[in-house]
Amino acid sequence: MRFYFVRQAYMNIRKNLSVHILSLGTIVASLLILGAFLLLFGNLNNWLQRWGTALSMSIYLKDGISEYRRDKVYSFIRGLPEAEIKRFISKEEALKDLRAALGEDAGFLNRLVRNPLPASYEIVFESKGTHGVEPERIKGELEKLDGVEEVQYSNEWLNKLEGFLNVVRLIGFIIGGLLCLCVVFIVTNTIKLTIYSRKDEIEILKLVGATDWFVKTPFLIEGTIQGISGGVLAVLMLFSGYLILPTKGVSLLGLTPLDFVFLPAGYLVLILILGAVLGVIGSFIAIGRFFAV
Repeated sequence: MRFYFVRQAYMNIRKNLSVHILSLGTIVASLLILGAFLLLFGNLNNWLQRWGTALSMSIYLKDGISEYRRDKVYSFIRGLPEAEIKRFISKEEALKDLRAALGEDAGFLNRLVRNPLPASYEIVFESKGTHGVEPERIKGELEKLDGVEEVQYSNEWLNKLEGFLNVVRLIGFIIGGLLCLCVVFIVTNTIKLTIYSRKDEIEILKLVGATDWFVKTPFLIEGTIQGISGGVLAVLMLFSGYLILPTKGVSLLGLTPLDFVFLPAGYLVLILILGAVLGVIGSFIAIGRFFAV
């Protein structure tokens, strides 16, 4: 009996193959976009967590700072818990770094009467989340020291980026919801076309005593097949794109390069389940409307 239902679903697909191919293409596109959102935001969240575990600070010194004041600043930094001085950048080194960064566009620097760049210390606090470093408090204490012009730390813009990603994530959820509705709509209309093409056959089955569920089951299986097939193709296309695009040593805004990783197995299963569920929902809506008439 089970094979009868599967065979009927297969025959329904064959009879309306062109319609099912168009429907499948829409399902694949929708699930592919959803998968791309999951892939992108999963990696961005991982990167934010990795970058956030090491807090870096730039301490800019005032022009003309005395050796005594600079030693005081140095001693204060050395006394900070978990702080490691990565580098002292003199005014000359700062200008040299800027020339290297600008490359061919650095010609205007030759017209400078004096070097406007400040000397600075680059420091890092390892394991920020574990040891409870308070960047705002440390920044305030450093800026009170004589000879310190300004203090900037990496997480200021990382927090802004995280806020921006939260907004984009919300937009992604809205788009994802609309795409799911689109899949349900496409499956519903595809199954309705199949039902109407077999309308006479269905009426004969009901006349000879077939139950409603006996008639409905092949259509439910048909919708499920569509959803799962769409999910499988979407995952394969997503993985193909992942293999083609560069994914090793990806760098964002000059930060430490990280690898772009593919979706975990759980997310792939989720895409397949989502495809199947949307297919079943679309089928239920189609057969519900038909049998309610």
